[in-house]
Amino acid sequence: MRYCDDFVVLSPTRQRAEQAQQLAARVLGQLGMRLHPEKSGITCLTRGGQGFEFLGFHHRKVESWKWRGRFYLYRWPSQRALKVLRDKVRTATSRSRTERPVAAVVAELNPVLRGWAGYFRKGNSARKFVAVDQYVHERLAIFTSDKHGLSGRNWAARYNYGWISRLGVFRLAGKWHGATAHAQR
Repeated sequence: MRYCDDFVVLSPTRQRAEQAQQLAARVLGQLGMRLHPEKSGITCLTRGGQGFEFLGFHHRKVESWKWRGRFYLYRWPSQRALKVLRDKVRTATSRSRTERPVAAVVAELNPVLRGWAGYFRKGNSARKFVAVDQYVHERLAIFTSDKHGLSGRNWAARYNYGWISRLGVFRLAGKWHGATAHAQR
C-alpha cells in the first residue's frame, strides 16, 4: 500500500490558511495520523515572500520581468536537492576512485543526471541546470587531473567544452523546453 502524505494548501488569507491547517489536523487525526510540527507551517507568498520547499522544489512568487507588478509562482530545485546531487557527483569523482576509467565514471553519472533532469525539467530550472553542468564539468576535470597526475585544472587547454562533449556527459542545460531561467533568485 502506498500513502500520499505530502500536500500544500494555498489560500488567499492567513486566517483561511489557519482554518485549513486546523481542518487538516482534524481529518488526519481521524485517520490516526498527525501533522508534523516541523514540516507544517504557514508562509506568505505575497509579492515574493518567503517561499516554501515541496517535493524537492523551492516554490516562490517572483515578479514578472515583462509586466512589472505581476507576480507568478515559480519553482526550481531546492538547495537540498542540489546538495544531494552534488554529493552523488562528488562520490563518483572522488580521489579514492581514480583507478576507474573516466568513461566508467561518466557511465555511472549519466543515469543520475538524466533522472534528475527529467524530474526537475518542469518548472524554472534552467539556471540550476547550468550550475549542475558546470559542477559536473569541474569535478570531472579534477578527477581526470588527479588520475593523470596533472596539477591544476587547465580548463582552456585540456578540459574545455569539446573534451566534455567527447566524453558523452549528459548535459542538463538546453535540453528541456519547460526549464526557463528568467527571474530566479
